[in-house]
Amino acid sequence: MRRGPGPVVADMAPIALVQALVLVLMANGAPVLAARLLGKRASAPVDRGCLLPDGRPLLGPSKTWRGLVLGVLVPALGAPVLGVERQVGALIGALAMAGDLNSSFLKRRLGVPPSGAAPGIDQVPESLLPLLGASGVLGLSLVEVIVGSALFWAGEAILSPLLFRLGLRDRSY
Repeated sequence: MRRGPGPVVADMAPIALVQALVLVLMANGAPVLAARLLGKRASAPVDRGCLLPDGRPLLGPSKTWRGLVLGVLVPALGAPVLGVERQVGALIGALAMAGDLNSSFLKRRLGVPPSGAAPGIDQVPESLLPLLGASGVLGLSLVEVIVGSALFWAGEAILSPLLFRLGLRDRSY
């Protein structure tokens, strides 16, 4: 934090935040692109079709092992291009996938169908967890983590209609 005349202002490290957000986008985008390119090939559901006592799926058919693997692998491979270590890319990918699985679990409990929209529940866990998890390595402050998660949420709201029109999403959120 920098103190001087006027309000306390957090010193932002915009490069690290941009790097982290691009890696989060890679992690969350890889499963979507793989589903479009590969269809049903290698798309075994993580929950193996498990239904809980409420009759709803544990996670749903759109959460696949292929998506999980690619959600970790793609940011790990892309990280060096951004000047970040592969391990950090893999960490961000793993935490983004953990957040995505948690949001799917919560959405199923709330009765939201697989691939259904739940603003906030869809974006916050899959951006907040990886940004928090990598904050120490990348030197991100708590303010930057929160700003990054908010930017991810806003970016998704802006990009979703475009991705739908391009055929990369089943519906616009």
